Amino acid sequence: MITTTLGLLAALATAQTPDLGLLAEAKVAVNPETKEITIDLPAIPLPAHTGHHGGGGGLPPVVRARLPIAASLFGFRVELRDADGAPLPGSLIHHVNVIDPHARELFLPISRRVMAVGTETGGQQLPWFLFGLPVTEGTELVANAMLHNQSDIDYPAVTTRIILRYVPGSRPWPVFDGYPFQLDVLFPVGDKSFPLPPGKSSKSFEARPSVAGKIVGIGGHLHDYGTRIELTEVETGRVIWSAEPTLDAEGKVSGVPIGKLYGFFRVGASITPDMTYRVTVHYDNPTGEVLPEGGMGVVGGLFVPARGATWPLADKTHALYQQDAMHYLRLLALEPVAGESQAAHQHPPR
Repeated sequence: MITTTLGLLAALATAQTPDLGLLAEAKVAVNPETKEITIDLPAIPLPAHTGHHGGGGGLPPVVRARLPIAASLFGFRVELRDADGAPLPGSLIHHVNVIDPHARELFLPISRRVMAVGTETGGQQLPWFLFGLPVTEGTELVANAMLHNQSDIDYPAVTTRIILRYVPGSRPWPVFDGYPFQLDVLFPVGDKSFPLPPGKSSKSFEARPSVAGKIVGIGGHLHDYGTRIELTEVETGRVIWSAEPTLDAEGKVSGVPIGKLYGFFRVGASITPDMTYRVTVHYDNPTGEVLPEGGMGVVGGLFVPARGATWPLADKTHALYQQDAMHYLRLLALEPVAGESQAAHQHPPR
């Protein structure tokens, strides 16, 4: 582990993309009967009252996972298991991310986010015959997770299992190749939680997509006291998607409705590179105090490129790409880059 960390840090010192081959390799399995690919992160202890930023645990090692088959991915979910393989409560999940370090995000020159799950997100699935993310045999992904345990129960060993649902690559369907995207109020790079002031507040980020196409599915993630999250087209004021979170009996955020922007007579909401798009999250904090890391706002979904559109390749020499990689590999704690953020608002890199 020390050798791995030193090797990755050496890449940072020389301003190069880290060698992902130095990461621990996840256990990957394929079940051809259920059409599921499972990715297991190494088990970690999760003591009672573990905060989601480490403390007594909470952070499984970042791993790389090599997919053993060609497929079209159309759904995902995350499960937690104890040392005996018994299921554990989903409330222990703060978030889980799966990242393709070789592909570019839609709105920024950073690595593509393939999947993101929060406590309230749950599993997601699109119609397998309509939409899917094409992957080739040997596709290399990076996975990280953050767990928290607010209960009085100690868990000696917790395994985070990522399950990807797929259609074999040999099939003539789905009809549309779709690609995941994310847009966070604290893009472009760095930590995504921010101090939440008392009372009503909002935070937003703007960017332009690198290619034209349609958003066919979209969801969001926010924290307690969040009242709304939305994606709008700045120049026209068009609301592409807006949702209020659902709350549990204690008034805590328990979910965010998923927007399915397709039907019998339309396939998605159009976005174009000559327009600017804004993600905004709204909060109403009644505590009268600033809550450290109390805010977060991210939208993500599936994007179908326009016919003939050429998606730019990931530029691994770009400063934002390298900083972002160091952040999701947990090698560098970054604050959002204000100068780059403003540049991305006006003239996002293509």
